[in-house]
Amino acid sequence: MPAPTTRARPLQVAPFTDDLPTPIHFRSARMPAEASFPSHRHDWGEFVYSFTGVMEVQLQGQHFLAPSQYGIWLPPGVEHRGMNHDETFYCSLYVSAGLTAALPRQACALTVGPLLRALLEHCRQHIEGAAKTAQELRLLQVAVDQLGSAEVAGSYLPASRDSLLEPVLRALQGNPGDCRSIAELARTVHTTERTLMRRSQRELGMTLSEWRLRLRVLSAVAPLEAGQTVENIAHDLGYNSVSAFIAMFRRMMGATPDEYRKTLAGFPGGAGVRR
Repeated sequence: MPAPTTRARPLQVAPFTDDLPTPIHFRSARMPAEASFPSHRHDWGEFVYSFTGVMEVQLQGQHFLAPSQYGIWLPPGVEHRGMNHDETFYCSLYVSAGLTAALPRQACALTVGPLLRALLEHCRQHIEGAAKTAQELRLLQVAVDQLGSAEVAGSYLPASRDSLLEPVLRALQGNPGDCRSIAELARTVHTTERTLMRRSQRELGMTLSEWRLRLRVLSAVAPLEAGQTVENIAHDLGYNSVSAFIAMFRRMMGATPDEYRKTLAGFPGGAGVRR
């Protein structure tokens, strides 16, 4: 998770909070850096997906981050607050309560597969708001069906309040390019590598090495979108070899850094991204 910021966040206003105009409603928008929605709830479900950047949603006791392989599902009635650290182009798919029976009952991250991603991209280009034709309505319904069959995931970058693990995670968030071994990190909190690894698996649901890779991916997104060179980003994230960074990014994101950057050209503000 990116380090907390003290800069004021531009306040965004939810498009509607009292009534949903149609049973399935699609909306896409650009969110400037360091922006947020106030905490709110509504009687319909909402799926939040970020085409570029990383969208964050905060619930009571939970904090979800969603890079482009994941989206965040919010069931009806869940109080939440949206935010982001860097400029983001995202969409929301709103679903009336009567159509959410097959969707998760709890807020969660959902894995976005190729079909769902293509549907959301099509909606971004051709549908804004309510479906205007029977064909558009069918596409929106297929998108909802895809949400119902999507793999449920935890937060992409989970947090922990564990007394040993929390300071280690905080240190890594402050310096994603930190290359110290797990054993060296364990010594900073006066414990053993084995204990820290066990705590990580228990608290985060993954190894500390996997968590660090995810942190580095999230840390690479904003400078990639800002046009920084892959070489500089790799160096800042602790890689001696650019090819090693590219291989890691491809494994985690399903595309090389340059392939990821090329996808930005179709979004508002994306045409100016330097290759």
